Amino acid sequence: MTNLLSDTVALSRIQFAMTAIFHMLWPVLTTGMGIYLVIIEGLWLKTRNIDYYHHARFWSKLYVLNFGIGVATGLPMAFQFGLNWAPFSEAVGDFLGTVLGFEGTMAFMLEASFLGIMLFGWNRVPPFIHWIATILVAFGANLSTFWILSANSWLQTPAGGEFVNGKFVVQDYFAAIANPFMVNSFLHMFFATLETSLFVIGGISAWYILNQRHAEFFGRSLKVILAVTIIIAPLQIFVGHLSAEQVYHYQPTKLAAMEAQWETVPAGEPAAWSVIASPNEQAEQNNWEVKIPGALSYLLELKPTLPDPIKGLKEWKSADRPHMVGLIYYSFRIMVAIGLFFAGLMFVTVVQWLRGKLSASTITQQKWLMRAWIFAAPLGYIAVETGWIVRCVGRQPWIVYGELRTLDSASHLPAGEVLFSLLGLTSMYLVFLFTTLYFASRIVVKGPNLTLPIPGQIAEAIVNTELAQHERDRRPTEAQQ
Repeated sequence: MTNLLSDTVALSRIQFAMTAIFHMLWPVLTTGMGIYLVIIEGLWLKTRNIDYYHHARFWSKLYVLNFGIGVATGLPMAFQFGLNWAPFSEAVGDFLGTVLGFEGTMAFMLEASFLGIMLFGWNRVPPFIHWIATILVAFGANLSTFWILSANSWLQTPAGGEFVNGKFVVQDYFAAIANPFMVNSFLHMFFATLETSLFVIGGISAWYILNQRHAEFFGRSLKVILAVTIIIAPLQIFVGHLSAEQVYHYQPTKLAAMEAQWETVPAGEPAAWSVIASPNEQAEQNNWEVKIPGALSYLLELKPTLPDPIKGLKEWKSADRPHMVGLIYYSFRIMVAIGLFFAGLMFVTVVQWLRGKLSASTITQQKWLMRAWIFAAPLGYIAVETGWIVRCVGRQPWIVYGELRTLDSASHLPAGEVLFSLLGLTSMYLVFLFTTLYFASRIVVKGPNLTLPIPGQIAEAIVNTELAQHERDRRPTEAQQ
């Protein structure tokens, strides 16, 4: 413990990990919920069913709460690049600074610019224009995801230039942005945010149904997200498979840590998959493990054997491979297990829907199913966080894979200063967390306002009021004549 408190690099890593893990909780919901709001508002425009309008008004409250906290918690992350990681910023700033600048000027500003119209423009702009504003807010949020994932993917598979005297010189910005990891990484995160948001909305809807509050109203939202999840859940599993396949080809050290694979499996031989194990880094072996023979070959490339070897961790020196193998190993399995659970819950719910068990008269009787949805609500966050642990901790000891070490990228600061900022940020983030949970719980407990007049009715009432006032003003004049 004493060594940790005096290790500037370790403290800087913990601080960035803490801020990143906490910050990620909020954009995950806004990026996915933005798409849901587009769908629900589009359904209102198409059907003119007032329930869809009230859904849009209700869920947008949670959206703006998450947006505000996301902005506040994201700012310290940006400052850390200059404070805690100045050598890293100097080495890769020509590319990374440009991409993160794109994220701020293109994506964030687009989302923020139209957010006011989405929240306060219901009775100030025509319904179709309001829907366009909602689309642009959702597009801006997901464009932000694109730029962040492009930058992080470049750290995983650097491309588009070369390091000259310790500094990355960009030769082709398009090649750097579209690095080998970019497409699958963005899709994996896009589906993760959408899936997380859908199950959060589904969990909250299930809570209302279980407590028999607005059961028919929230039964409608549950069916909408179920219709989307039918597509998203299988796609997420497929894209996750493609991402694991890329790790096999581009980051063999990470794959070895993900599978706690200490010994190399030669090319042409079937590779067993470790279901559960107890990794022992000091002994460079697993104390015990449960394996399925030949399964890893199928999981990676759907083949009984692989053309390239699966290298074990012993192939690299200790300084050149990831540590905290147990964390990487189990984080990966938690993420996969949650993805499979989501797909299973979606399948069971669809079966119940087809059996007519989700109708307005029977949905309140599906108590076990509603409890399962409530249980699933926070699991998406856990899957996202564990996925990022695998992605970033598994990349170590490199901050830019194979090019720039994390040890050489931290600022030379006194450990006490880093510890002070770490404790300060942790305290501030805890205040943010409890404040957000308090206001979110108030929104949920209060429930939707089903008496809100829909746009158009308000405009009509204003016109009628003005006409009535004009008529009253005219009558005394006529009487005088």
